[in-house]
Amino acid sequence: MPPTPAATSADDERWLARAVALALANVADGGGPFGAVVVRDGAEVATGTNRVTRDLDPTAHAEVVAIRGACRALGTFSLAGCTVYSSCEPCPLCLAATLWSRADRLVYAADRHDAARAGFDDRRFHELLGTDPATWPTPVHRHEIPGATAPMDAWLARTDRVEY
Repeated sequence: MPPTPAATSADDERWLARAVALALANVADGGGPFGAVVVRDGAEVATGTNRVTRDLDPTAHAEVVAIRGACRALGTFSLAGCTVYSSCEPCPLCLAATLWSRADRLVYAADRHDAARAGFDDRRFHELLGTDPATWPTPVHRHEIPGATAPMDAWLARTDRVEY
């Protein structure tokens, strides 16, 4: 995702520096070079560092960890009113998680080229998402079975559902 021209502030500098410091500390502790901070009303809500190898969890990216922590801390699935600060441009997983979180803003420091130089080349995922799933290295197929839409129908029938 190319950088978007936007107003930056001293707060952005402060929180990006915090995310970068988290990433550096994580590297020193044997983790990956990524850190993230979720901020609301000028206050830190949650932080995250890359925990993929530590937790044996391929989804434990810094932004995802921070988003999970922020949602728990705030008691909601929506981070409306929050900004996610990341030490590096988010990969497609983290970008999607940030979008699903409904955060107001996402601000990052290093970019995908810096990550690629360090051996974290997400280019193939960025490019892959724009191609036909039939060409992907991991086969992705739909196989219809009886009752496949029953969960969606049950969801639509609930009058007390929480929309998200």
